[in-house]
Amino acid sequence: MAKKQIVLTILGIGLALCSSAQVTTDKVLGPKHEVLIDSLKHTTYPYLLPIWGQKVKNKGFSMPLPVGASVQYLWQESDIIINNLQVGFNHGPMYNMDDIVRIENAVTTTNGYNFRPDFYVFPFLNVYGILAKSKTSTAIDAGLWIPDSSSSWKKISDFSTKADFNATTMGFGLTPMIGVGGFFFTLDMNFSWSDIDELEKPAYVFVLGPRLGKNIRLKKERSIALWAGGFRVHMKSGTTGSLNVGELLPVAEWQQKVSGAQQKVGEAQGQVDTWWADLTPTEQKNPVNIAKHEAANAALTKTGQVLNSVSQAVNSAGDATVQYSLEKKPKDKWNFILGSQFQLTNNWMLRVEYGFLSSRHQLIAGLQYRFGF
Repeated sequence: MAKKQIVLTILGIGLALCSSAQVTTDKVLGPKHEVLIDSLKHTTYPYLLPIWGQKVKNKGFSMPLPVGASVQYLWQESDIIINNLQVGFNHGPMYNMDDIVRIENAVTTTNGYNFRPDFYVFPFLNVYGILAKSKTSTAIDAGLWIPDSSSSWKKISDFSTKADFNATTMGFGLTPMIGVGGFFFTLDMNFSWSDIDELEKPAYVFVLGPRLGKNIRLKKERSIALWAGGFRVHMKSGTTGSLNVGELLPVAEWQQKVSGAQQKVGEAQGQVDTWWADLTPTEQKNPVNIAKHEAANAALTKTGQVLNSVSQAVNSAGDATVQYSLEKKPKDKWNFILGSQFQLTNNWMLRVEYGFLSSRHQLIAGLQYRFGF
């Protein structure tokens, strides 16, 4: 059982979901903007970035200030699927647990802040860096399953646990974009690596976020942008790490659950032995019965070995540890997003974005400051 709990911990990889601010280079159109269009075509562009800024401005495009810095808050909750789970205790033998430990529900929750400096390399390409700190928890509900003499599997123990840990994330992103007449399309892509003490290697995450929206000009420098789009997350599937078993369940609860499970495994082994002994010699030679007998014995033997390892680790002196490796993925790669940004001045912007319509929900809110360079 412990195995599953450990596995899930690694899944709380504080994703750095830093989406691009919706300030885009925009082709100004319409008779009511004639004064602005004329100004864009006949004024000198005063900044070094972006490259070709003067040429694009002279063609009637308005551009945001080229350099920015933003601070964003992120909350995310996501269901996760785990496969090929292997665990061991106190650096002992590793056991594949896919057949006897079944995770019924696994949810990771992340709360964090990120800092993102950005600049426009070209009028239609924004590049940014990511530095984030987050607190992540992984909660699971799972069960321990064993076979009986009829080859049916039954659950002999339930367990739930929650593991908390901190993550530091670094990465970078690219956002190509285009805007015409206030309508815009952006394609945000970011690559991040989250360092968590419980993991042997930083967790890699790739985020893709297409957005289609409309920027509405208000009085003076103010505007409001509204958009909808998608949000896709890809995580590197393989993960290995080590955890202290005391972080998952109290020692007394470990002992109680292990003892109860060992008793039920012993009862199941007795039932299998009785069933086999009651078969006639001819029935014992039947390939179907042989396969049932071998499969049940193999599963029960492995379950007993695992439970013995757990018991020895929990009762050992010092801090007991559990080592694990697994493959994991989000239950849903895509979810739908809606967002808005309010521009107070050319320098200051506020934004908020919410993702939903899948097993992943997230909220991003932030403040951005832009300046010339």
